[in-house]
Formats: sequence, structure tokens, C-alpha cells
Amino acid sequence: MSNKGLFFAVGSALGAAAGFAVGVMLAPRSGAESRAMAADAMNDAWDTAVDTYEHGSKAVADKINEVRPVSATTDELRAKVDAARERMDQLRETLAGMAPTADAADVEAKVEPVAEEPAPEAPAEEPAAEEPGTEE
Repeated sequence: MSNKGLFFAVGSALGAAAGFAVGVMLAPRSGAESRAMAADAMNDAWDTAVDTYEHGSKAVADKINEVRPVSATTDELRAKVDAARERMDQLRETLAGMAPTADAADVEAKVEPVAEEPAPEAPAEEPAAEEPGTEE
């Protein structure tokens, strides 16, 4: 520690001690009265904190109760989706019963093979395409 830092630390300690001594000697109240006032201030702060907590928790509970009807709507939507899936399954079964049966060999015989054409090479940079009807 440098000399400046040492002097600062010693000066701060002496200043705090002197301030404490002067404060005790010149205090307008006794220690019991000062402690009672500090306790009252802490009790007031505690009561304020409890009131704030209760008010905040009530506000949160109210917001949660506002959101709960949405979950009922979600349940209704899920029920509708399930009913729609059941109807789709019924339609698939109906369509499967109506479709003529065909063997896989018959289907392959009727399908013509498609010749693959090589993909055209894209130019390195294309000019921006104009939309039809915007020509000037």
C-alpha cells in the first residue's frame, strides 16, 4: 500500500471514530429512545413491505383468474379437433371401401416411366425479373 493510501485509511478510521463520539455526546435523545425510534421505523418498513406483497399477490391472482377461461376454450378446441379427426378417419374408410381394388403389378404396368431431363444450369447472376404489366 502506498503512503497516500495508508494516510487515507488512517484518516478515514479516525474521522469515523470522531464522528461517532460527537454523535453520541450531542444526541438529543437517550439510547433507549433512539433504539425505540429505529424499531418503529423498521416496523413501519416491514408493514409497508407486507402490504405491498399482499397487494401484488392479489393482482397476480386476479390476472391468473382472467387467464383461466382461455384453458376452457383450449379444451373446447381440442375436442373439436378430435371430432374432426374422427370424421376424417370415417371418410377414409368410406373412400377405401369405394375404391376399386388393384394389384401393385397392374398399377406398375399402367404407369409409364418418366425420363429424367438434366437440370438446366443457372447463370451466375440473373437480372431482376420484371413483373408483367409493369413495363414502361
